[in-house]
Amino acid sequence: MAYSQGKWVKLSQKGAVPGARSSHAITVVGNKAYVFGGELVPRVPVDNKLLVFDLGNLTWSITDASGDVPPPRLGVTTAAVGEVIYVFGGRDGDHKELNELYAFDTRTNKWALVSSGEVGPPHRSYHSIASDDRRVYIFGGCGVSGRLNDLWAYDVIDGEWLQYAAAGAACRGRGGPGLAVIDGRIWVVYGFAGEEVDDVHCFDPSSGKWSQVETTGEKPSPRSVFSTAGIGKYVFIYGGEIDPSDQGHLGAGKFGGEVYALDTQTGDWRKWGEEVESGSHPGPRGWCAFSAARRGKEEGLLVYGGNSPTNDRLDDIYIFTPSL
Repeated sequence: MAYSQGKWVKLSQKGAVPGARSSHAITVVGNKAYVFGGELVPRVPVDNKLLVFDLGNLTWSITDASGDVPPPRLGVTTAAVGEVIYVFGGRDGDHKELNELYAFDTRTNKWALVSSGEVGPPHRSYHSIASDDRRVYIFGGCGVSGRLNDLWAYDVIDGEWLQYAAAGAACRGRGGPGLAVIDGRIWVVYGFAGEEVDDVHCFDPSSGKWSQVETTGEKPSPRSVFSTAGIGKYVFIYGGEIDPSDQGHLGAGKFGGEVYALDTQTGDWRKWGEEVESGSHPGPRGWCAFSAARRGKEEGLLVYGGNSPTNDRLDDIYIFTPSL
């Protein structure tokens, strides 16, 4: 098996540093990373500020936003299509699952409520999100009546929700799975389905069919709430919960701290070699905010905050850039 290498770098932070949090979301548009939601105290949303981290000068600021600003929430997801960020679902301070879709235009700094109520996916939190150049995809999560395995897409051009076929019995409802779009297909990786699971499923929108993917190689242990990025033909994952806490969401389980990549063309997993600048490895963690990002000409995985094995929320930022 070919040896593959990547590099972790810890980024310094200046300006209006937002501090520690978990169960939040981050999305990169251009050279800026936008952060929304999360918790410092378990199950208590921090705020509804939209925070911006400039990846060039490593400075934080708070967006002076207008319009339909979303209320505070945790277990929320964000993804961008072009220069617009989409925020979906999450859980409010009363522990109620949400299903509003909001759009934030980074050119005008204005929020808009896109859908809510009976329109679009049912209420959920700790679901997964991914996007391509036209659609925002939502999969799974913790619903009002249990864990979900449904797949939806919001078409930003037509301005409408599409509901695809559910994944079926082979792909149990789950929270905290990895989700990535690669070569037009949607990949669902691992997650928590009452237990940590290690299965991989793929949906082809052109045929409308799901398939379970048998994987080989250096397979990671079952896990959920890990960081995910689709880069090239690979689904990269980092960290995540590999053994849940007996306190549920109030406690910290056992977390992983390694990088793995799934080759979507061969179904082969490999543990990705990690070169680390001094003091720059993020260590074991889960419930992070994460996004694909660029450092120079290289695409990588940006990781911000999360929960530690000691149940402390974290406030650091790292980027991992694989050599492909």
